Amino acid sequence: MNRRILRHSFSLLNIDYVSLDERWNYQNVLSPYYRLYYIDQGSGTITNGKQSWLLEPGHLYLVPGFTLCNLHCATSLGQYFIHFFEDAVNSISLFHNHRTVFKTEATAMDITGFKRLLQINPHRKINRSDNPLVYEKNIYYQEYEALNNQQDYALFMETQGILLQLVARFTALQQDKQNIAGNIPSKIVDLLGFINLNLNQALTVKKLADMTNYHPDYLSRLFMKLTGERPLSYLHTKRIERAQYLLVTTQMSLTEIAEATGFDNLPHFSRVFKNKTSLPPARYREQQFGS
Repeated sequence: MNRRILRHSFSLLNIDYVSLDERWNYQNVLSPYYRLYYIDQGSGTITNGKQSWLLEPGHLYLVPGFTLCNLHCATSLGQYFIHFFEDAVNSISLFHNHRTVFKTEATAMDITGFKRLLQINPHRKINRSDNPLVYEKNIYYQEYEALNNQQDYALFMETQGILLQLVARFTALQQDKQNIAGNIPSKIVDLLGFINLNLNQALTVKKLADMTNYHPDYLSRLFMKLTGERPLSYLHTKRIERAQYLLVTTQMSLTEIAEATGFDNLPHFSRVFKNKTSLPPARYREQQFGS
């Protein structure tokens, strides 16, 4: 008998209910964790330069980690929010190929889940500020992880169950987006999975092409059509996303992170990191520590 095992788990950071106003206006937010919203009154927007999503009452919104977005409220907005890390070290991120905002109508069970999660995690409010530059700090991530470790195991299990239940509401939407984008050849789906699970390996376009029996030029054009990036650029994007996660959640040295994410040396890692995030990795980590 084959058992199907869950390959994803989540680490809760924050949960709260907030009443926002025009001061909630932040540009180029790129967080290493997920944001999950339930709106009960007012309105706001999330944009990414290409698309815009209206935050409206009665709806849920999921912003996967490493999704660049702008957050704005013109007048007032009542918002339940949850921030959490995804643990997919030995698997592929649930939304690895769809860094976008997902929206769906909330059910009574969803709303109950938000309220119950807030009830059993009373010390997860940010309180410091609603500005990501203030609360996105490594010291706070460590503080919340300590709370996870100290939590009564029954409540920890319940927290995980509610998070899984809420995230599950968006997995079908992710699959729908993939279908709308076109039927991705199985070879490419397998290749995306291979890349995400082997970021620390020496991967070249030729090696990837050999795995699919495609000519490198054809693979490059097909990759661009399906993902919006050339294979090497996609590989670098995923490596830097992984590096960002390691920078804010571990004490690994920059050299160790460069090696763990498949870069030949630290200068190469630093160049690609700055190209993808506009900050060198050392400065990125300093910013997370509040320096």
